[in-house]
Amino acid sequence: MTDPNTPTPPPTGVLGGLLEDLRAESAVLDGLVTGLPAEGWARSTPAEGWTIAHQIAHLAWTDDWTALAARDAEGFGAALDARFGKLSPAGADPVEEGARDGAAAEPTVLLARWRAGREEVLAALSAAPADVRLPWFGPPMKPASMATARLMETWAHGQDVADALGVTREPTARLRHIAHLGLRTLGFAFGAHGLPAPERPVRLELTAPDGGTWAIGPADAQDVVTGPALDFCLLVTQRRHRDDLALSATGPVATAWLPIAQAFAGAPGKGRQPGA
Repeated sequence: MTDPNTPTPPPTGVLGGLLEDLRAESAVLDGLVTGLPAEGWARSTPAEGWTIAHQIAHLAWTDDWTALAARDAEGFGAALDARFGKLSPAGADPVEEGARDGAAAEPTVLLARWRAGREEVLAALSAAPADVRLPWFGPPMKPASMATARLMETWAHGQDVADALGVTREPTARLRHIAHLGLRTLGFAFGAHGLPAPERPVRLELTAPDGGTWAIGPADAQDVVTGPALDFCLLVTQRRHRDDLALSATGPVATAWLPIAQAFAGAPGKGRQPGA
């Protein structure tokens, strides 16, 4: 008989690797904000109206939702209706409110909250059944996809923080997760702009941080996107404008996709202006 007090072993395989990469990506951003004075937390980032504190508060807020989705699907649905559905106050913007309210806390309190929430997400996703789709703001996702989404958001908001601090982060092999997510959300990006999902597949041929090539997608696809993996990830997270990136598109679907690509749920973002 299994001892109920025995801790659940950490997941292995794809999910285990993703969670370790999520932990590592979070640690990079943690290193950027640890030790920042109060004025550093108040520094503006490229996201209009958001300081570094807003960026970390948003990640903490989203981690709260992620843990709830993984632990209690019904509770997530009820909370979603209350905050985003018919029960929410008219004119409310829960995302902005979450960032604003979190950013109002003392930096040490906010940092502690984010750290605790990250650990809760890792534990909740580790314990979630691998084949069960978890509810979300966009399409439901399995734990592995949810972990990928959290890694993408952590990296993207980390880019905003790095830009605010004038820091250049070293690209890593973890970008491959974001590249995969960027391609998987191609149809969603078209739908977000009121366009039908393309029937033609797209292939990515990206230069990895180590100089190798990441080929993602059907080998016989006529629509192909090429360029640095870092640039593609900056594009699909809307952290750089298309004109400022060394990406090339071949084929009508790839060409139409790049200006509207987004790897995140929700409405299309404003993105960045050329040269920003």
